[in-house]
Amino acid sequence: MESYLVGEDLWDNVVDDDDVAHKDVAKNAETSKKRKRLNTKAEFVLKRSISHNLFEHIIGCGSAREIWETLYRLFNKKNEARLQILENELAAAKQIGSVSDFFLKVKNICSKVSLLNPNEKISEARTKRHIVRGLRPEYTPFITSIQGWSQQPSLEEFENLLSSQESLAAQITRTSIKEESNSALLVKKSSWKNGKSKKEETCQDSSNIPKKSLKCFRCGKTRHFKRDCRVNLNGNFVSSNLGEKSNQRVEED
Repeated sequence: MESYLVGEDLWDNVVDDDDVAHKDVAKNAETSKKRKRLNTKAEFVLKRSISHNLFEHIIGCGSAREIWETLYRLFNKKNEARLQILENELAAAKQIGSVSDFFLKVKNICSKVSLLNPNEKISEARTKRHIVRGLRPEYTPFITSIQGWSQQPSLEEFENLLSSQESLAAQITRTSIKEESNSALLVKKSSWKNGKSKKEETCQDSSNIPKKSLKCFRCGKTRHFKRDCRVNLNGNFVSSNLGEKSNQRVEED
């Protein structure tokens, strides 16, 4: 708005003291008339630039200068509150997503702060300090190594370096997970083979035992196991096949 008013030769009517101006032009009615016309035009421009809900604040203003000062006080008060909110956000900014997202967030806040407080714009060095403070702890060793460089990188170079480090860390993590998965699969296969081998060995060992050394725990006789016992005890003929027992009545001869 200030640039527009300057371009239209209306800025003097906004910033000059009306009393002084009138004293200077009291002897020149034509100049006074011109000034009044320019003041009316400046008032029109200012009123057209604001929303309807702000008209109540300037309804009693009698000149463009009064309108400008009223709006300045109104928005400066709002800007102070907004500036404090942004400063708090900047101090508490922490990386949650990617490096690029965090850089964009901090730079946006710094730009808004600089816009609201042009006399104390946030420098690139200060922006970088806020970013370093909010990065996740795993980047601390890398940042420490960069701070030891004789020539410090710019903000854009700093972002590119951290993004590359982020990509490298993600690649290492994926490789590690894949290797752990393959190792777990090999261990599982090895355990299954060992279990199968032991089972086969057990079966093989039992089949290789000499029959003379076998003893049945049912009848006490040798050359067979209890599961294979067919000895007639108390008139009952017992047939056992692979651990399954069945009692049959033996017909008397």
